[in-house]
Amino acid sequence: MTQPTSKTLIVVAGPTAVGKTVAAIKLAQHYHTVVVSADSRQFFREMAIGTAKPNTQELVSVKHYFIDSHSITDSFSVGDFEKQGLALLDELFKTNDQVVLAGGSGLYIKAICEGFDDLPTADPAIREKLNQELEEKGIVHLQQELLLADPVYYNEVDLGNPQRIIRALEVFESSGKPFSSYRQATINKRPFNIIKLALNLPREVLYNRINDRVDLMAQQGLLAEVEALLPSRHLNALNTVGYAELFDYFDGKTSLEKAIEMIKQNTRRFAKRQLTWFRKDSSFHWFQASDRDVLDQMISTIDTIL
Repeated sequence: MTQPTSKTLIVVAGPTAVGKTVAAIKLAQHYHTVVVSADSRQFFREMAIGTAKPNTQELVSVKHYFIDSHSITDSFSVGDFEKQGLALLDELFKTNDQVVLAGGSGLYIKAICEGFDDLPTADPAIREKLNQELEEKGIVHLQQELLLADPVYYNEVDLGNPQRIIRALEVFESSGKPFSSYRQATINKRPFNIIKLALNLPREVLYNRINDRVDLMAQQGLLAEVEALLPSRHLNALNTVGYAELFDYFDGKTSLEKAIEMIKQNTRRFAKRQLTWFRKDSSFHWFQASDRDVLDQMISTIDTIL
């Protein structure tokens, strides 16, 4: 019989711009612990403004892990994050009874909390064929293929990220089974307890915060950041909201004003997909980020479970 553990992972999730960073830092300070990021874009050193990383003061206030931990040139998958993240937690739990895991990337949170079935190895020819379809027919064509093959994943994935769409399609074509089915089968028991907290805001409030955040990014120098990354635009890490739209601007396909508006629109859509993902997990405890005592509510919930 396994002994019960006193080690607990406190997950802080929710849509982009809802206030996860501040909540995670305050919880980490309260429990005298650290924050592990589960934001799939904040790993990359070269992407700062467009990923809304914690600022210098926030990073100093509490020790953070998986912020600026990798380069966009590194091959770093969700499977890699699972292995490295679990190894890190094993070390952190030697000196901490609680650790905070914060981020909006549902797939990466799932990787740490549950893990995945082993995905089939795809035939390289299938990936080559799909990349050719992307080049010749465009991303909308692949999106429609994904909708037919795997409507569950279609409603969760960042549809602006061609590499994730191609990965799902190659798994489907290799195995005949939807990519989503591999993520829902086995839940791997972890050697620590897990408390899942999620923040939300009324839709209009959240969307206004997203719009204001994008305007602030523009003021902080997002355009210059993206311009510096133009030589690396082929890398998977840069196939993401906030960068792809500005690549179109530099290609002369759109105006700067339109590109900024598209970043806002695509970020709002992304937030909607994040909420869809987290709401499907009944183990989350939900909180209104706008409540004045939201931190007290979260701490009370944690302490009741601990």
